[in-house]
Amino acid sequence: MQARFIKYRLDFKQPSGTSRGVLTCKDSWFIILEKEGKKGIGECSILKGLSYDDRPDFEAQLTRLCKAINNQTILPNLTQWPALRMGYEMALLSLEGQSTYNLFPSNFTKGTTSIPINGLVWMGSHDFMRKQIDHLLEREFDCIKIKIGAIHFEKELDLIARIRKQYNSNAITIRVDANGAFAPQEALEKLKRLSDFSIHSIEQPIATEQWESLASLCEKTPVPIALDEELIGLFSSSEKVELLNTVMPQYLIIKPSLLGGFKQSEEWMRLAEERKILWWTTSALESNIGLNAIAQWTFRQKIQMPQGLGTGSLFDNNIDSPLIIKKGCLWVDNSIPWGLINK
Repeated sequence: MQARFIKYRLDFKQPSGTSRGVLTCKDSWFIILEKEGKKGIGECSILKGLSYDDRPDFEAQLTRLCKAINNQTILPNLTQWPALRMGYEMALLSLEGQSTYNLFPSNFTKGTTSIPINGLVWMGSHDFMRKQIDHLLEREFDCIKIKIGAIHFEKELDLIARIRKQYNSNAITIRVDANGAFAPQEALEKLKRLSDFSIHSIEQPIATEQWESLASLCEKTPVPIALDEELIGLFSSSEKVELLNTVMPQYLIIKPSLLGGFKQSEEWMRLAEERKILWWTTSALESNIGLNAIAQWTFRQKIQMPQGLGTGSLFDNNIDSPLIIKKGCLWVDNSIPWGLINK
């Protein structure tokens, strides 16, 4: 087996606001494996300021991995390199799969069944966020996730109230993502105000590494709490168990690129289910290559609610793929061919 990689910069169609600033581009690295005429592709997706392996020596570690594969020597330890671990696992599954882009064959990959997803509203001005919401409603999404924490809380409540004036919670599910924006002492009061609008859940209401405050909040909250960033950097089973037993959240957000791949994600799911904690999966600004693999894997899990898999349309220079979104669901249209990876 031979290995190489390509660095690929994805350009956003328009600047996208997050709690870590406004994104105009992001980098991914594609691991390409070749063996006996077959090719496998995996994506290592790095989010600046969030991915555990967002560090200067990432590419050097990727080079070491490829050299070890090519020289048939011992592979470097990838435990603390979750994006790299994900990309390598994905590439192996791609190499062994039905075809390069069919890693987990199913009715989803056949194009006969879809995955319900949430529409995402990025941070920005009140007007910008309102326009995004209107666009998602026009596209018939029935689950909308709104990133909050960038503008005044009253204005964010106004955006949510506008939806609820038109649609009740049976028609439109509303999720919010605070990305740790609330101070612990104010979080419960803000959650009480959000609960007036029948919010499905809130992701990461307070900043990470405040487990006691988070546990107290999860016990008292009127809005179910989902852990997201809190899971990053916990690699051993004992660390995962300690977090879940301490905090006991209502939901987990499973992002394979940030957690170390599919096997690591499945361990989080198993530990959550043992504690009757629900979960859903989310992509993390991968290209269509990574999104495709995550969607196929997600479909094979026990899906109970809309997933967070709709980020592929954000980029100007994404790789063309059969993935399409119709009426708030992700589909595979096999009449559309895969494009080429151009540097």
